[in-house]
Amino acid sequence: MTLASQDTLRINVLLANKPQAIRIHESSMTLFGLSEKGELKVELNPNCRDEQYIKKVKELLSGYVLGSPGGYPVYLQRWTRMGQMRDDNLEQLLLLGEPEAVIALACASGITNELARRAWWALEDAGNARRMLISEAVKSGEMGPVLAAYLIEYLPFESEPEQMMMTVSLVLQPGLIDAGMKAGLWKKSQRKNPYLVGFLSSCADSIPDQQPPSSFYLQLKSAIDDENSVAQLLLRVMSPSGQAFLATAIKVLNKPTTQEMVTTTLDVLADYFSVMRPDGGVDETLDKLERDAEDYINTAPDELQGIVRKCADCEQQLYSMRLLSGLSYGVIRPFLGDSTAIGSLMRRKLEPVMTPLLLHLKNLQRR
Repeated sequence: MTLASQDTLRINVLLANKPQAIRIHESSMTLFGLSEKGELKVELNPNCRDEQYIKKVKELLSGYVLGSPGGYPVYLQRWTRMGQMRDDNLEQLLLLGEPEAVIALACASGITNELARRAWWALEDAGNARRMLISEAVKSGEMGPVLAAYLIEYLPFESEPEQMMMTVSLVLQPGLIDAGMKAGLWKKSQRKNPYLVGFLSSCADSIPDQQPPSSFYLQLKSAIDDENSVAQLLLRVMSPSGQAFLATAIKVLNKPTTQEMVTTTLDVLADYFSVMRPDGGVDETLDKLERDAEDYINTAPDELQGIVRKCADCEQQLYSMRLLSGLSYGVIRPFLGDSTAIGSLMRRKLEPVMTPLLLHLKNLQRR
C-alpha cells in the first residue's frame, strides 16, 4: 500500500520549500507546514484506514528528513523527556509530524526561542509549555510571556495538584507575567493551596499581602544590621516578606492534599533556611533534627554569639531556623513508609510530625 499520488506530490513539494515545522491533524486528515511566509496545507486523500495512512505519511516524512522510513522512535519517550536529546539538528524533529518528537525538542537543553516558537505551532499543549519554560533561553525570549499567558489561561482546567504547583512556579519567574496577572493568581491561591506552593517556590521574598514591619523587626534591624549571614537570615525571616512567606507555608502545611505538596514545601523551607547549614542539606528524622538544633545552640558557634548578645530573645528563633534548614523527605518517611495516602488520611498519618513543625514556623512569627 502506497500514498495517493497527489498526496505524495504535494508533500514532496511542501518539503522542497523547506518548512520550519509540520503537524498532522488526524481528525481532519490534513497536513500543515509552517514556512517563513505563513502556513501551508495539504488535504490528505486516504486509500486505506486513516491510522494506516497516517503511518505511511510519517514514513515519507521520516525518509525525507532522517533518511530512514522508520519514523521517530517513540519508545525512547522516557529518555527524551528527561532532556537527554542531542542538541545537533534539533529542528529536524519538527518535520516528522510526530507529537512525541516535538516533546523531545521541548525537553532538549539546546532549545532556543526560535525553536520554541516552531514547537509551539506544532503542538500547543500545557505540558509542552511547562517543559519549554524550564529553559533559560525560552524563558528570557519572546516566547516566555506567550507560554506563561497560555498556562495561566489553562490553569483552571488542571486537575492534578503537582501540575498546578509547577505551573504557578514557572509563570511567576521574573519577566513572564505582569503585576495584575500575579495578583489574580494570588487571589485564586487563597482557595487552592497548590497555587501557594508555586508562590513559595518562585517568589519567597515577594509574596503578596505583606504586612507593615513589626516593632521587633525594626529593633532587631538596628541592633544586628551589620552582623553575619545568620543574622541577615534572621532579619530576612522577621521582615515583612519573611513573615508573609511563613504565613503562606503554614497555610499550605495546615491542609496539604498530596504527598508531593508536603515534600515540595519541605524542600522550599530547607532552601530558604539553608544559610544555617553551610555544609549542605541532610536526610534526617525530626528527632535527630531537634537534637542537632539543640547542639547547635549549646555550642554557640561564632555566627550566633554576636546575635545572642544583642538579642537575648532570639535563641528560640535560631533553634527553629536551624531545625527547618534540615527538612527533607526524611522527616515524613517514618510516618508514610510506602503509603500512597492523600488528603485527610495522609494528614492524619503526618500529624505527629506536622504539629511540631508548624509550631517551629509559628515560633518565627512576630504579630
